[in-house]
Amino acid sequence: MPKTKTIKAANQPDSRPTLISRYLLPVSAGVLLLVLGGLWVYLNRPVPVPMVLTPPPAAIASVSPKSAPAQMVDEQQCQGCHNAQVKDWQGSHHQLAMQVAEPQTVLADFNDAAFKGEGENSRFYRQGNEFWVNTAGADGKPADFKVAYTFGIAPLQQYLLEVGDGRLQALGVAWDTEKQRWFHLYPGQGVNFKNPLHWSKPSQNANFMCVECHTTGYKRNFDAASNSFNSQWNSLGVGCQACHGPASSHLRAVTENNPLPHSGFDVDLKSKDATVEIETCARCHARRAPLGDGFTVGKRLMDDYLPSVLTRELYALDGKIKDEVFEHGSFLQSKMFDKGVRCSNCHNPHSNELKAAGNGLCLQCHNTAGKAAIPGIDGKGLQAKNYDSIDHHRHAEGQPGSQCVDCHMPGKFYMGNDFRHDHSFSIPNPLRAKALGTADACLSCHQGKAADKVTEQFKLWSAHDAPQAARYDESLWLIRAGRPGAAQALYEQLRRNNLPAIQRATLLAELANYPGESALKLASKDLDHPAPQVRESAVRAVSAFLPAAERIELLGPLLSDEVRAVRIIAARNLQGAARAGLGAYQHGWDTAIGEYESVQLSLAERAESNFNLAMLYQASGRNAEVEPKLRAALLRDPDFYPALVTLAQWLEAGGRKAEASTLLSDAIKAHPQAALLQHSQGLALIRAGQPEQAMKALQQAVKLQPDNSQYRYVLAVALHQSGQLDQACAQMEELLKRQPAFRDARLALIQFYLDSGQEPRAQVVLQAWKQINPEDMALK
Repeated sequence: MPKTKTIKAANQPDSRPTLISRYLLPVSAGVLLLVLGGLWVYLNRPVPVPMVLTPPPAAIASVSPKSAPAQMVDEQQCQGCHNAQVKDWQGSHHQLAMQVAEPQTVLADFNDAAFKGEGENSRFYRQGNEFWVNTAGADGKPADFKVAYTFGIAPLQQYLLEVGDGRLQALGVAWDTEKQRWFHLYPGQGVNFKNPLHWSKPSQNANFMCVECHTTGYKRNFDAASNSFNSQWNSLGVGCQACHGPASSHLRAVTENNPLPHSGFDVDLKSKDATVEIETCARCHARRAPLGDGFTVGKRLMDDYLPSVLTRELYALDGKIKDEVFEHGSFLQSKMFDKGVRCSNCHNPHSNELKAAGNGLCLQCHNTAGKAAIPGIDGKGLQAKNYDSIDHHRHAEGQPGSQCVDCHMPGKFYMGNDFRHDHSFSIPNPLRAKALGTADACLSCHQGKAADKVTEQFKLWSAHDAPQAARYDESLWLIRAGRPGAAQALYEQLRRNNLPAIQRATLLAELANYPGESALKLASKDLDHPAPQVRESAVRAVSAFLPAAERIELLGPLLSDEVRAVRIIAARNLQGAARAGLGAYQHGWDTAIGEYESVQLSLAERAESNFNLAMLYQASGRNAEVEPKLRAALLRDPDFYPALVTLAQWLEAGGRKAEASTLLSDAIKAHPQAALLQHSQGLALIRAGQPEQAMKALQQAVKLQPDNSQYRYVLAVALHQSGQLDQACAQMEELLKRQPAFRDARLALIQFYLDSGQEPRAQVVLQAWKQINPEDMALK
């Protein structure tokens, strides 16, 4: 394996007050990793596959292993016996999710219509029964593209364009079926042909990003050798077998009167365990990354997908929807989910319509009798109360605010005009929302002075409420902002036994900033949690605290976990110890890391996956395979900068410095606004012994992305090492203003103050950190 040169750090003072000995090692280690090692070390981590929760294991039964695997059939055969379900399904959003572009399916104006948006002109026209778009292509030049398929029917319809090599791309200009007009899905975001969100880019490739959830029996069928797709499906639209699974065994069971389990289906959607149905819906109604080409009916969700936790980019502090996350992540936080409510209790799965109108849907359980009308739902705690009354909702009948969804399911518009309801079923609280800076159903309707009146009225309504224990959102507010008591709040939340699994998994991801004996114990305990998403997050948390060799006994058993996502994250986090041998766990690791490799190979059309393979091969000593995979990543997406930067560093480490320098310089000329490229150039110049030029590049990276904590941290360290102590302190202070929970920045700032003779200021930062996390190991 190529070796990078080691550059000695600047000499440290021989003696300092006692305070320095506590921090010298952590800060020096950060310097060596980030500045001298560059992005090679920083990027040599598991990188999630792109687009980024589950309850206790479900009782998912399979067909007897002696039976032949069920196969997809022509769904016309379903209609004879299931006429009522088929009647509901016909004309539904599921049935019409994807259609061949024909005069009877295309809803938009293709009568030589023109649209201008984001600096690009598009013209929509017909050639006989074919539909065409003249618009800017991948090179920015206008070209003609045939519309192959329609996507959706209301409130908008999108169009998939053929671009060759079997690729289907989702056009960024869509048709508003309500206002009967063309509109851009990303208005005001500068989405021209250079932008990653442009319709021609990999992020808009429908073969990977979209079609699976709009068809039945879909396979991407990407061929890496020809860099092309041969995607296939059993039928367009979401049909019977998309949810119930292949029906050949079911047909055999019916025609031959053969009593197979679940009538021959691999999944029992009527199982008493609601998890079976919920995870079936979650395959499409969740923000998740795939772990292969398609899914296997009857397996757990996390055998085939990696669902996102409640990250700050995707969800608000209180768990409400923020980015496009669909419904699953919200629902898992709700009391409804905890009580056994499933999707089909409210939604007709065949027609997609609600099962009751207005408040009647909620009154199935929340009624004057205080009893759930639906079998299988835990009604304990339901109050006998008239929820459909002014006494409860405090709004005039028939007016906004009188419907349950107005207050308990606020929503947002996505894709321009598609309103989605939040499914966490939260209770509005304007007082808390103002304190946390989150959205609130009351405040969204009542604004300005009206909001103040509502807040005051809410104080009166809630004056006699019993005090509650610390809430998840209130604790997360402390944790992410690095406020006093943050670590204790985090530990207390993780000690709860009634915390929703997705919230627990989210909090585990915050532990790395709050190390301590309690943190390690809590993370280790959750390695045995019944929810696979919690176990997966716990693996990451434990790995943040322990060197690879010390993880073996804790993570080794998870190499044979029943769920694939857990097995492969355990394998990835034991890779550093694997080359020295894992003893009794070696075979399990070999198998699990093989699964990880297979996952990445099955996603070969993605730059991210080729990059992941390069990192895997580098760490495994398979050096001959590293560069080809990095170049494959850039072939898939020339703008995937992590692969470009890592390739440059790989070339440099292998003695091909001129080639590496040219690669990086050419990329910066083409993309001068790419902060990662500027940052990487700065690190390369430091390694080349050109500190002045390096500083300019590092400063430019911070200027381009001022909120990127890593870029600012590295700049501050570089300033410190060059003797510019005041500037180094100023950068680290600014970093902590923007990212107050960044632990390493606090430790570094203490060191910087000491080095510049400002021990009182160092003491202030130290005492503040003690209030935030008194268990921090660096304080001992």
